[in-house]
Amino acid sequence: MNIESMREYCLLKLGVTEEFPFDEDTLVFKVMGKMFALTSLSEPVSMNLKCDPEYALELREKYPEEITPGFHMNKKHWNTVSFEGSYDNRFLQHLITHSYELVVAKLKKADREQLKAWAADQDS
Repeated sequence: MNIESMREYCLLKLGVTEEFPFDEDTLVFKVMGKMFALTSLSEPVSMNLKCDPEYALELREKYPEEITPGFHMNKKHWNTVSFEGSYDNRFLQHLITHSYELVVAKLKKADREQLKAWAADQDS
């Protein structure tokens, strides 16, 4: 996966925006205003993704060179994931979706309901 395919995949998800809240280099993806993925434009070799704490530890053990505690993030809840790991794009998409779903689960009820309404509109 590269930064462009990562970007396209993130933007396919409902309620997602891309922003530069920190600087001109750090591309951040948010769902309903809450961050779930970020990457550097100047060094697009990895991304930070939210992760369930137990799953994060499991991933770090299985892929010690490719998945590490989140750089500049809460190490318990975020991983830095290399775009060039020994895994395929489907696995990276799974990790992005996992991050997105963790954030969606913690959204306010009204925001979750809005996402459901948008999903229903897409299905019809």
